[in-house]
Amino acid sequence: MSARATKAGRAVLPALVAALLPGCASIYSTPPTAVHQPMTARPEGRAQSVPVTGAIFQPGQARPLFEDRRARLVGDTLTINLVERNAAQKAANSSATRDSDVKGGITAASRVPFAGLAGMNVEAGVESEFSGEGASKANNQFNGTITVTVIEVYPNGNLLVSGEKQVAINQGNEFIRFSGVVNPTTVTAANTVQSTQVADARIEYKGSGYIDEANTMGWMQRFFNIVLPF
Repeated sequence: MSARATKAGRAVLPALVAALLPGCASIYSTPPTAVHQPMTARPEGRAQSVPVTGAIFQPGQARPLFEDRRARLVGDTLTINLVERNAAQKAANSSATRDSDVKGGITAASRVPFAGLAGMNVEAGVESEFSGEGASKANNQFNGTITVTVIEVYPNGNLLVSGEKQVAINQGNEFIRFSGVVNPTTVTAANTVQSTQVADARIEYKGSGYIDEANTMGWMQRFFNIVLPF
């Protein structure tokens, strides 16, 4: 092997390693999310200037003595009952047909131009037919519970909530994420709300691990699926 080839190989090797490192780092990484960020928030600190007395009522408490425990402030938690069930069905059928026929001829004539073409017949026809049919059906169901955190309180009192539940199963991780806008009037006395009552809801169920990697198409196969015209 010549010195030039050896030098070229040494120059290519670092570039190859640098290209492979992002792929190795992506193995079993946390999947991206589209829920509202951040997915948690700390409550505001208590006022330190309020003196502590021995009375039952303390002005510096996070909750007054006779106030319910429903979420209403940043940092409060709220339980979401996931009761999502969506079904959709669509069918379409269309057809079109077109047919045209043209016939013509030149009769016997002796004193007109092109008299030599007498008796020639011309016939042309065009026929076109189209038929199309399509159908689509989807049925999705998602049940469970997840506790989220109030990350923002809107001026009208609505609560922007977001949260994540991570479950490790053997060598894989499952991520359940939820975010949306909750109207405080829909929160029950048990501090729960149905997911169907949450506006701008974003629900995710994703996983990571070798099982999820096995169910994902490789990047080269995806590339050929894009460039192949048939």
